[in-house]
Amino acid sequence: MKTAKLIVMYPTPADVDLFEQRYAEEHVPMAVEKLAGKTRFVASLIKASIGQEQAPFHRIAEVYFPSMQDLETCLNSPGGQETAQHAMDISTGGAPLFLLAEVESFDF
Repeated sequence: MKTAKLIVMYPTPADVDLFEQRYAEEHVPMAVEKLAGKTRFVASLIKASIGQEQAPFHRIAEVYFPSMQDLETCLNSPGGQETAQHAMDISTGGAPLFLLAEVESFDF
């Protein structure tokens, strides 16, 4: 069965230190508390982009759900809406990119 994930890609912020502080102290706890139905949360700090001087994104968050329906239900909930708005508020380098994806996993 295919699962689903929400991908949030944050551009490089105007003030990296302030973004990181707000991300760690405000946003991650909010996502953990308010994104109902999630099964996994992965927060990646982008260190480099191969072939480019600067990576186009500073952070990429991936929030996994059992199904696309569960993901969409979460996004339409008050907690999902509040968390998405907070992502927009802390993203001072431009609007974050929100993507919805079907996931197939292969373990080796």
